[in-house]
Amino acid sequence: MEHNMGLYESPFNSIKTGKKKVEVRLNDEKRRILNPGDTIKFSKVPHNKETLTVEIIELRHFSTFKEMYENVSASDLDAVGQSIDEMVERTYQIYTPEQENEWGTVAIKIKLLGENL
Repeated sequence: MEHNMGLYESPFNSIKTGKKKVEVRLNDEKRRILNPGDTIKFSKVPHNKETLTVEIIELRHFSTFKEMYENVSASDLDAVGQSIDEMVERTYQIYTPEQENEWGTVAIKIKLLGENL
């Protein structure tokens, strides 16, 4: 099954270059239907003109982004050199603590598919 998601330029480019191997999301209704082996077509926002496709390798669920960042390698997130607090604060610019409390979080381990290379 293919899923569609938007990504801002920086994480989009990080996945495109192979540096980012884990995408971070709320475990909301849209993410609860993801399964390993599915694909995700990411569109670079705001213009959605550029896309890339990845395969889901693994899904790891956490109660909070802080817990996730403590358990997922910073190199897999392309976040080496950033503190966990900085990473959480940056994530809260996209998602609210209330959303995090309601849904929990999911770390989506991905593999860039050959068609993008």
